[in-house]
Amino acid sequence: MKRMNMTPAEYGEYAKRHSPGSPLGRDLIRAFLMGGAICTLGQGLLQAWGSCLSQQDAATATSITLVFLGALLTALGLYDRLAKLGAAGTLVPITGFANAVAAPALEFKSEGLVTGTASKIFTIAGPVIVYGILAGTAYGLVLVLFSLV
Repeated sequence: MKRMNMTPAEYGEYAKRHSPGSPLGRDLIRAFLMGGAICTLGQGLLQAWGSCLSQQDAATATSITLVFLGALLTALGLYDRLAKLGAAGTLVPITGFANAVAAPALEFKSEGLVTGTASKIFTIAGPVIVYGILAGTAYGLVLVLFSLV
């Protein structure tokens, strides 16, 4: 095997020349359409739940339903197909969060409940939860401080 001696700059240029281009425009359109489809589904669920529940309970039921659907599609291996089709559009809605929790749980279940599923379930979603709590706390403190003024 021939070894190439390159500087980091030369390697960067070499990699840039030999890497395929990113279809940014296509990915943006797909992400927009997939994210919009998921949000449209959420709005439809909200309307459906709203016909038999109060508005607040309908919103809660909609969130629960979307999380369930995201986890179910992940378990069935269909969420990855949606992600390939819809690019980043599947990451942002609540279904993406469900996928981020369910995928590691399924991946590591063969290692057991404690050392596999329980320890790996929040590998991806953990930072989202931590920073969400921190942001919510900071927001609450700002509201309290401004309400005292």
